[in-house]
Amino acid sequence: MVLSDIKAVVNRYHTKLRIPIIIVLAGTVCGCATSGNSSAAVQAASCTNNSAQAANNDEFDLLEEDFAEQTVELADPLEPFNRAMFNVNDTLYFWIVKPVSQVYAGVIPAPARLGIRNFFNNLTTPARFVNCLLQGKGEGAGTELRRFAINTTCGILGFGDPALDQYGLEPVREDLGQTLAVYGLGDGFYIVLPLLGPSTARDSVGKIGDWFLNPISYVEHTETAIGINAVRYTNESSFYIGEYEAFKSMTIEPYVGMREAYIQYRRKRIHE
Repeated sequence: MVLSDIKAVVNRYHTKLRIPIIIVLAGTVCGCATSGNSSAAVQAASCTNNSAQAANNDEFDLLEEDFAEQTVELADPLEPFNRAMFNVNDTLYFWIVKPVSQVYAGVIPAPARLGIRNFFNNLTTPARFVNCLLQGKGEGAGTELRRFAINTTCGILGFGDPALDQYGLEPVREDLGQTLAVYGLGDGFYIVLPLLGPSTARDSVGKIGDWFLNPISYVEHTETAIGINAVRYTNESSFYIGEYEAFKSMTIEPYVGMREAYIQYRRKRIHE
């Protein structure tokens, strides 16, 4: 397996397989919600094409530098279950997530989709900010605060990313899984979560904590929350159609390849 060939796949795998059933149930909501935001998104996102391109690649730049192609040691006691879930998620991707994302990408213009992605990235600032503080990364926390202030105002509620385009403020990628690792909690064991994809015991706990730092989790109206998440995940998936297939074509054993790539990627993130 060539790691450069699976760049921009592993972490996107999460996005593509998150809540596919919700995406289908709320497909109509996706179209209505995004069409209402399209004009604002186009205006704000038209000047953020460079930042959007960077967002496509920045999370995996670290895969191309000092990244050893080697087997990763991590317990996989749930392998029969994990393989079953891998196959379930694989089927859901090809039957549901990919077709919905393709239709969505064909209806919603790229500038609008870029703006929507920027908006949701801006909305999830609290999780990154809090985890920077918990890890003692004051500079990172300050960067996230500045990015939020600039993008919320000058970026029209976050649809644009002038913090990056004009001020060079890169987003700080921190989550609770990384924070727990900094405090000494080990990976635990490998697990493939239904609908959510590859994870570890520690990262699974981290996902729960990060969810409570996400403003969307406090939307009380169930249908509204479903619609918001449907828009978010369908929109994100629309940028990476075909990458999962490319990953599978580059691996002899997709399950093992995904497991090793995910674990190496997460460990690199923790130590960066």
